[in-house]
Amino acid sequence: MVANSNFLYPQTRYYGEVKPENLVFNANLQEFSQRVGYISSLTSNGKISVEQAFTQIQALWEEVEKSKKQLGIGENPFSA
Repeated sequence: MVANSNFLYPQTRYYGEVKPENLVFNANLQEFSQRVGYISSLTSNGKISVEQAFTQIQALWEEVEKSKKQLGIGENPFSA
């Protein structure tokens, strides 16, 4: 039987270079994607306004950018 958490918060497989910072950033991106999906659904159903959705998505994106910077993703692509 499928667990409720797997249904509500699905995680896809990571195919990139396996490093801790990459795995954390991948998880952050998946969470961002999931939350944007919920926000867009709420907007489509009239539960929140487009302005509220934009503000929430913008805040989520800023969190993703902040985590990317903190984790050092993409800073030195040629290091091993």
